[in-house]
Amino acid sequence: MRNTWSGLWWWVGGTVVSLAGTTLLARQSIDEQRALFETDARIVHRLLSQQVVQHDAILDTLALLQPGPDGASATAPEQRLPALYPHILAVQRRDRGTAWPDAELADAETRSRQSRRPALAGLDLASGRYRLVLAAEPAAYALTIDLQGMVPWGEWPMPRATSAVQVRLEHAAQSFELQPGNAAALSAGGGWRFEFHKHLAASSQPFDVVARQQLGWSHLPWGRMLGWVASVAGVLALLAQWLRQRTARRRAEELLRLGQVARLNTLGELAAGMAHELNQPLTAVLANTQAAQRLLADDPPELDTARGAMAQAVAQARRAAEVVGRLRTAVERPAHRADAAANEGVVDLAEAVRRALYLLEPECQRRGVGPALQAAEAVNVRADPVAVDQIVHNLLMNALQAMEGVDAARRALTLSVGTAEGQGELAVADRGPGIAPEALPRLFEPFFSTREGGLGLGLPLCETLAQGMGGSLTAANRPDGGAVFTLRLPLKTTP
Repeated sequence: MRNTWSGLWWWVGGTVVSLAGTTLLARQSIDEQRALFETDARIVHRLLSQQVVQHDAILDTLALLQPGPDGASATAPEQRLPALYPHILAVQRRDRGTAWPDAELADAETRSRQSRRPALAGLDLASGRYRLVLAAEPAAYALTIDLQGMVPWGEWPMPRATSAVQVRLEHAAQSFELQPGNAAALSAGGGWRFEFHKHLAASSQPFDVVARQQLGWSHLPWGRMLGWVASVAGVLALLAQWLRQRTARRRAEELLRLGQVARLNTLGELAAGMAHELNQPLTAVLANTQAAQRLLADDPPELDTARGAMAQAVAQARRAAEVVGRLRTAVERPAHRADAAANEGVVDLAEAVRRALYLLEPECQRRGVGPALQAAEAVNVRADPVAVDQIVHNLLMNALQAMEGVDAARRALTLSVGTAEGQGELAVADRGPGIAPEALPRLFEPFFSTREGGLGLGLPLCETLAQGMGGSLTAANRPDGGAVFTLRLPLKTTP
């Protein structure tokens, strides 16, 4: 349950961090595109404002350059304006005493005279042009301006054909489209909409510059967002792996510490028992020998009493020997049990191996070892089942530990069950580093170990058990690398 909750919290934490990061990246991208949109819209407003202000300046200049007294149109300077400003399609002049060709121009001149600035005449933005009239004396002027032509496309900040930004000029419910933008996205809606509204700088031409852009889900930085999610997943996986390793290391250290404490406690109990059992007879031996020394030193020596003291010393020495004998008997008790039951117990060596492999299956999987059992037929031996299980388990565990230092691809464990020289035989062969030549003769000595931290009691105990059942345990190096331990036990005799 604890691991389940831990995994759930990891998943929730990773999801929260991933969502927070992707949201931040999306918001940053949206803000960047909004800032770019507003920058381009302001540039558009500035360029168009410069143009309409120029129109006012042109009309003011024409008002200053009034025609001569004869009013000759052939020398009128305003007729040269279309050549200088292509977006000015026509220039009209109404001299004093004449009338405009249509009422819209006359109405615009009246409004211009009242406001003392140019005025629009009959605005129709849908046509793509408009007229601007300035009342002056002795002549009034009117400009016909092309909306598309007045845009300085060379300085335009966006590619007109491909930009997603729509740009319009609007006034009095009329509009003229300067740049189409992505009309489909604007009409569909959804996502994020950017808008810009601002009047042009000339009050005589009160157009609104309106820019719009619709930002859809496809405009989000999906590559960076997916990259962030992958990075978070990778970091969390590495962190989880590190925590698992740290937990496993701490668990192993704790198990090692507990094992060391257990061994120390066992040795302490053994030492305390030996000290308690041997203290009294040894003390008695010392006291009796010292008394005998004093009796023999007397003049004349008390030989009879000294002989009695020495006899007591001998008795106490035998008692100490019995203590040591009982201790040895306790240590070798499994072997004696096996010897006592050897005539009755029957063990199938292959089945004993299968039982041990079943118990050690997690250890084999953890080390990546697939044991191979080779048993052509049942081999029944006379032995104590518990003792055989203990020997097989110890041999298999030693083989697995021996292969920890080699490459996983080379690890192999082969167990062969058969008969040899009238005995049942089990051979445990590994692909480990083998046994050093100097260590091979001492392998079954008590307290001799080739493994760091080992007590050196496992193999001596296995050999003692095997010998107690009338068998043997030997070790050798394999010619192709690794070690092989061979257990031989008497075969079951048929009645």
